[in-house]
Amino acid sequence: MTDSADAILTHLPARLKEARRSLGLSLDAVAKLSGVSRSMVSQIERGESSPTIATLWNLTRALQVDFAGLLDGAAATPRIETLRASEVPTIDNLGSGCRIRILSPPEEAGKHEVYEVAFESEGVLDSQPHTRGAREHLTVIEGELQVTSGDSTTTLRSGDTARYAADVPHRIAARNGAARVFLVVQDA
Repeated sequence: MTDSADAILTHLPARLKEARRSLGLSLDAVAKLSGVSRSMVSQIERGESSPTIATLWNLTRALQVDFAGLLDGAAATPRIETLRASEVPTIDNLGSGCRIRILSPPEEAGKHEVYEVAFESEGVLDSQPHTRGAREHLTVIEGELQVTSGDSTTTLRSGDTARYAADVPHRIAARNGAARVFLVVQDA
């Protein structure tokens, strides 16, 4: 085998896996879209099996990647995805006196969500229960807040972090002025 062929086989598993993950697809989803068995997709991604040209063609079509580009020296997708501040999606009509910036990628919705929330003085974000077992991790960047989860309440100041159940009604409320938080929502 030539050095270039060895290089292709060395990089192919990572490029296929990267393409699948960038689309937010599971192994099962790729198997259904490509007609290649789940176990074969997994073996190829781990570098335990070399795909035939036909298998590779089916995978690249399912993953919407360029067949030739996957095999040449260029990376399948950019290593750094950049979203400028003006491009970050925001929600202004949820809660009262708060602005929510959605920092996590859309494919993470319902699994692992990341937000920056800016509260005006006395701003409030009331949330209904999320899925069973969901938790929130909140870190105060600036200001003072009161966090309520079910029957429990705590006050947080700049630098403090709270982790709490989000599968019950919960509330974040600014106290004594404006506040800003970093919020991670994890569904079970």
